[in-house]
Amino acid sequence: MSPIAFLAHLGRAVLTALAALGRLSLFAFSTLAHMLRPPFYPREFFSSLLNIGWLSLPVVGLTAVFTGGALALQIYSGGARFNAESVVPQIVAIGIVRELGPVLVGLMIAARVTSSIAAEIATMKVTEQIDALVTLSTHPMKYLVAPRVAAALITVPLLVAVGDIIGIAGGYVVATENLGFNAAAYIKNTVDFLELNDVVSSLVKGCAFGGIAATMGCYYGMQSGRGAQGVGAATKSSVEAAAILILAANFVLTGMFFSL
Repeated sequence: MSPIAFLAHLGRAVLTALAALGRLSLFAFSTLAHMLRPPFYPREFFSSLLNIGWLSLPVVGLTAVFTGGALALQIYSGGARFNAESVVPQIVAIGIVRELGPVLVGLMIAARVTSSIAAEIATMKVTEQIDALVTLSTHPMKYLVAPRVAAALITVPLLVAVGDIIGIAGGYVVATENLGFNAAAYIKNTVDFLELNDVVSSLVKGCAFGGIAATMGCYYGMQSGRGAQGVGAATKSSVEAAAILILAANFVLTGMFFSL
């Protein structure tokens, strides 16, 4: 390939990526505008609250408790090499609250909720239900997208808070039952070590990750192609994009909260 052809190919790829980023940004701004302006659809909103929040609790709880337990075992094993086994409560707490809790909850939401939203909206597009909404003078963005994104912005931080508590509890059970830690001392070390900034960063990350997960599901659902293949492609792309953006946002937010 000649240098000119290579540059042309690279330029097309960059322009395509920038165009996709522009469409996504416009979609996100449009979603925010529809969330703030009436009419509102409380039935869709509360249905999304139930689906995103309550029905996600089992997978979030199981993920958090096993992660907390495994983290306690790993830290104890690693700390034993330096006679630093006593740091288990502190490292479990900060690891769960700052990083593992928000990220794992975000990825679980991306796997469960983003795929569900994308498949649902893509199927509605394929079966022309979205066209029917337009015919009934109902804006699809206001009826389908805004309630789901608003519900995710509210519920995912709560899920992160629950996941943090359950994850720390998982580490507590493993440490006190298997590793010989004193229960009262473990709890005291956990409470004393955590700072308000750690908790705030965890909840802010949860809000950002929830918005990303719901927006990606809605965006790719609305952009779906026709037929079953289009629905499948939209679902796959939504989960991939949500997971990558969640990890990228985690890096940015971590730098903002804990930069030296």
